[in-house]
Amino acid sequence: MRRKIQDNLTAYGFLAAALVIFALFSWYPIIRGVLLSFQQVNFVSDPTWVGFDNFATLFADPLFLTAWRNTLYFTALALVVGFALPFAVAIVLNELRHVKGYFRMVVYLPVMLPPVVIAILWRWFYDPGPGLFNNVLSLFGIPGLQWLDSTDTSMLSLVLVSTWGAMGSATLIYLAALQTIPGELYEAAELDGANIWQRIRHVTIPQTRFIILMLMLLQIIATMQIFTEPFVITGGGPENATVTVLYLIYKYAFLYNDFGGACALSVMLLVLLSAFSALYLKLTSSGGEDS
Repeated sequence: MRRKIQDNLTAYGFLAAALVIFALFSWYPIIRGVLLSFQQVNFVSDPTWVGFDNFATLFADPLFLTAWRNTLYFTALALVVGFALPFAVAIVLNELRHVKGYFRMVVYLPVMLPPVVIAILWRWFYDPGPGLFNNVLSLFGIPGLQWLDSTDTSMLSLVLVSTWGAMGSATLIYLAALQTIPGELYEAAELDGANIWQRIRHVTIPQTRFIILMLMLLQIIATMQIFTEPFVITGGGPENATVTVLYLIYKYAFLYNDFGGACALSVMLLVLLSAFSALYLKLTSSGGEDS
């Protein structure tokens, strides 16, 4: 009995330490941010309670709608360009019989690089002068593009950077899910005369649909918090075409010295992402019950 009590106390001690860390570094900043969104604060003078004035200031800012539009546009492009790519790469890796481990390492390698390093590397790729991409195009007699200086291609360029840097994790998750599919299902499909596309459509996708849906929701949540790429590569340009919500939060806090406005915008983003998180938890729990 005494041994059991000691084990329980030890477990509660570890749990208490985790709760303290979460309280200090997660829960307290969230609560503090919500309170600051209703205050005028610059961390120099005493804060002043202003109610919903910070939110009204945001709605009157022309960049407010621009930032939300750019963020949603980036999220949509990321789903179109980058969502199917890890799944396709995982299918190819799953079919390999040799050097599979090597290609897994190659695919996952960008994830191990710091995001700022990736952004700087791709900024050189996009350079209109000595950049890699325009030099490759010139080999085929194709005129170089203004990758980052055109409002038509700047956001797509950032999506490619984000996809390349983050797709390794999703690819390995898909690969793990593919390896749990019983081989008998593919054998039965082959006996029925199904080609590779029909096997993917009728076997692979149905068997991994839960993982696909979960990763789609997680990608939406992640891409709506895009900041590093526009901050390092484009600086929000050209013509504010890559100003995102998080980049606007940064501008309010560190350029305008308006931390109340920055927190107000953060609260709006928190509410939206919480809705996606609630949907994620609901689908996760329902999936667990089905299994």
